Amino acid sequence: MTTSLPITTIIVNYNAGPVLVESVSAVIEQTGEVILVDNDSRDQSLALVEAKFGQDARVKIIRNGANLGFAKACNIGAQAASQPFLFFLNPDCICAPHSVTRLYQSLLQNPQAGMVGGLLLNPDGTEQAGGRRLTPTPGRTLVRSFGLQRWAKRWPQLLVDFNLHQQPLPNAPLSVEAISGACMLVKPEALTQVGLWDEDYFLHCEDLDWCMRFRRAGWDILFVPDAPFSHAQGTCSKSRPLFVEWHKHKGMSRFYRKFFRQDYPLPLLWLVLAAIWVRFGRRSFFPINA
Repeated sequence: MTTSLPITTIIVNYNAGPVLVESVSAVIEQTGEVILVDNDSRDQSLALVEAKFGQDARVKIIRNGANLGFAKACNIGAQAASQPFLFFLNPDCICAPHSVTRLYQSLLQNPQAGMVGGLLLNPDGTEQAGGRRLTPTPGRTLVRSFGLQRWAKRWPQLLVDFNLHQQPLPNAPLSVEAISGACMLVKPEALTQVGLWDEDYFLHCEDLDWCMRFRRAGWDILFVPDAPFSHAQGTCSKSRPLFVEWHKHKGMSRFYRKFFRQDYPLPLLWLVLAAIWVRFGRRSFFPINA
């Protein structure tokens, strides 16, 4: 049995199904506490967790009477935590036996690091997009929106894709601009300075917002390549794809208006916002080809 660390794991659940039990089972021995915040699930995921962990004092369940969104549910879990370090983990994310320990070590070994994330893997073992990335600035967003990243090898400084998963895996923890909200370990001093998640995001882009705020407050964000997590992306959202797409694009719009309104010419910002909603239309009405 692995010695638990001074970490509260916070998992926000919404109809995750049986994988939720796998997620809790994999992380419980590495952290001192698991808080499961449920956004009014209607499946059997909570019943399955209660059947397995009902007598385990380390697992606590908070039931929201409605779907309050990801950011607000994360904050509810954070405010109920008893451990100083907070680990935000998606319910469809399964950690390897020593992954959380590795994240914790990396955070302690780097005094300027306020947040760390691990290596997110697809079911086939390939690295998943989003685990390490650049900030999607307006310019980078236009590159992706118009598919210009295909010429990045010819003009690498001009046509930069903000997802870094196709670059070689580093040999040691690497400072990056952003990691994924599916797997975030946060240092208590950094949390005290930066504050909790922005609850004006319902779903998606709240992790980019948090990363931006951490970096602007002077904290580094680390990607830890030897801390693997298997991530069955989209488990909680597959039943309501249009709902998810709407909030994803709404979150993207908020992110750009919040952080880049003063830094970029208004015509460029308007072009980016227009591209976001054109993309929403494509993905909503032509999901196969979008």
